[in-house]
Amino acid sequence: MKAIIPVAGMGARLRPHTHTQPKSLVPIAGKAILGHIIERLQAAGITQFVLVVGYLGEKIMHYVQKKYPDLQMEFVVQQPREGLGHALWTARETFRNEKEVLIQLGDTIVDVNMEAILASDQTVLAVKKVKVPTMFGITEVGQDAYITKVVEKPKIPKSNLALVGLYKINNPRGLAEALEYIIAQDIRTQNEYHLTDALMHMIQNGEPMLTFDVDNWFDCGRKETLLHANATLLNRPEFKHTDYPEFPNTIIIPPVSIGKDAQISNSIIGPNVAIGERAILNYTIVRDSIIGGYSELAYAVLQESLVGSDSALKGQSQRLNIGDSTEIDFSS
Repeated sequence: MKAIIPVAGMGARLRPHTHTQPKSLVPIAGKAILGHIIERLQAAGITQFVLVVGYLGEKIMHYVQKKYPDLQMEFVVQQPREGLGHALWTARETFRNEKEVLIQLGDTIVDVNMEAILASDQTVLAVKKVKVPTMFGITEVGQDAYITKVVEKPKIPKSNLALVGLYKINNPRGLAEALEYIIAQDIRTQNEYHLTDALMHMIQNGEPMLTFDVDNWFDCGRKETLLHANATLLNRPEFKHTDYPEFPNTIIIPPVSIGKDAQISNSIIGPNVAIGERAILNYTIVRDSIIGGYSELAYAVLQESLVGSDSALKGQSQRLNIGDSTEIDFSS
């Protein structure tokens, strides 16, 4: 089976980090978001990939070719960028003649029984119940369990089953034709061409679709959800160990991911911290944060922070001799 991964977005909600790198390459739990996605799909048996690139696409291509040189990989450039439906329309000839195809958004990590989804003999849309359905693409389901409607960010939602960005399509030709239809008819939602409109066109033409509940869904497009995903992944068994390298005068509080050749001294690291390769931390206390590779931190106290690669932060160093009945406040 072939997997289509759209990664053309600018990642505006993750600025300033996405000024210099695509959001799919932002690291969590010691690996780029895109790396987590590709390796999970590989583990499920997928060997063919199509990446729809746009903003900083050359960095994505370089990352994939360097990290996964043995993968069968195609790249399609989306220009201009006019929504997910437009991205897939741009790539339609790569999957039109496939028997089935899997689509996963490049900023989304899901915990799901991928083998069960791939084994389904019908089109499957992965979903998760949400508290604020107006923020997402929503599915409505009939009494026979088949999807009756998909709608993008409805003002008055009739369901709380949100699309999580994972779609197994059993009629790729039908999807290609539906995408061509919404482009030709200029069917837009919030001024973009959406996949939900193409899926709705397929449903109206008789295509049966089912939902599939996911266990966990990490939309990594915002700082808060990115840090939550980092903490959740770090608390998996592979990170719950204590055999970290010996760093001078340093306390490591698991779970922590430490990249290759990182230098740490006189610091307290953790819990829920991912540190990139060749980062340098000295006299630093950090928890619940992501520190990019090649960054340098000194005399810093950080929590719930996202520090990009090649960044530098140096705080203040004080030596104090404080007498009785003295109050010092450095918070202002």
